[in-house]
Amino acid sequence: MQSQYRYQTGDQTLVRQMNLSVIMRHLRENSPMSRSSLAEMTGLNKTTVSSLVQELIDRQFVREVGFEPAGSGRRAGRLGMMLTLDPAAGYIVSGEIGVDFIEVICTDFAPEILWRHEEKIQQKMGQQEIIDRVLALLHQAADSGSESCKSFLGVAVGVPGLVDQSSGDLLFAPNLGWKDIPLREILQTSISAPVVVDNEASISALGEYYFGAAQGYEELLYISVGVGLGGGIVHAGQLYNGSTGVSTEFGHMTMDPDGLLCSCGNRGCWETQVSQQALFRYIHNALKSEHASLLSKKTGGNTNQLTVQMVVEAAREGDVLALDGLIMIGRYLGIGIASLVNALNPDLVVLGGILSLASEFLLPVVDDVLDQRCLQWNRDATKVVTAKHGLDACVMGGVAKIYQAVLAEPNKLERQVA
Repeated sequence: MQSQYRYQTGDQTLVRQMNLSVIMRHLRENSPMSRSSLAEMTGLNKTTVSSLVQELIDRQFVREVGFEPAGSGRRAGRLGMMLTLDPAAGYIVSGEIGVDFIEVICTDFAPEILWRHEEKIQQKMGQQEIIDRVLALLHQAADSGSESCKSFLGVAVGVPGLVDQSSGDLLFAPNLGWKDIPLREILQTSISAPVVVDNEASISALGEYYFGAAQGYEELLYISVGVGLGGGIVHAGQLYNGSTGVSTEFGHMTMDPDGLLCSCGNRGCWETQVSQQALFRYIHNALKSEHASLLSKKTGGNTNQLTVQMVVEAAREGDVLALDGLIMIGRYLGIGIASLVNALNPDLVVLGGILSLASEFLLPVVDDVLDQRCLQWNRDATKVVTAKHGLDACVMGGVAKIYQAVLAEPNKLERQVA
């Protein structure tokens, strides 16, 4: 059978592209640096480094920021000029379509957020109206970015569902009720920059790897818990997508064959046990059984008004029902994570999504379950933490997706002027 992979032969253009990428990556991780230090760290000769750096300066990806400090080991009068990535190299727009909200940000290349907007999705809004609203916000973000940076580097949008990596089609988003939507094609028709569409939890993992709690780790497992449950894996700096690009749907692992019906059509999926809805369902049923709770007062007796923040506040005030609900979620969360830790052997697990607001109550329970259920060698290697970017993890992941593309091919990326 013929291999599906094409092997790229080396030529001067490819080698230069790879070397430019190496320079960019070292500057991202270690700047400010001098040309001499770059030559030392990369093993490239000084003439090559100078040529590569000049190209990156000409493309406005890199800037000079003054001489290295005296006493840095260089001879007097021979201090090197220090280099960093240029925050004004370009702007990136990133958005998330949630089950009940839209969030869009614009960042520079630092990346610092230049513009942000979040709004609720109204129940009466249909699919086309939501997509039109997303497009309008992406354009607003791009207009804002163009005021600070010349080049439009790209757009990334995270969605709560399966995405075909080759086409950018949203194949299935059970909690949105969407299926077979050519989302990247729709967005690309009116956006003058590269567009990426990906699963929200997967790109959240990449965002935490580049800019968040997972910096410095190589084997990352990310778990996002909100209306549903998703995840992502970063291995050696790259997202794991599987053979068809729809991997890491951890929320749809069967945990109870005879359990509750899931929105995907299966029964007993992990997200029927661990989600915002699972927490609210437990509390709703307990309140119906006339359990005393501060949550009755906080919701005015209407559990449809319940929020995760309300549950967290009640737990902090010692409310037994709120604490019991979070302990239950933490236990089921830990059981699933323990299985994944045994299978994948990550060095870090990051918890994100709306339920990460309750991490002070969830993580101690998760840690206890991992102690009980993980193989010792896997457990010893694994730390569990909360996402640094919290509810912004997905949009920061979208920034990371474009950022990674620029770092990989700084001389090939089409840098559009808005």
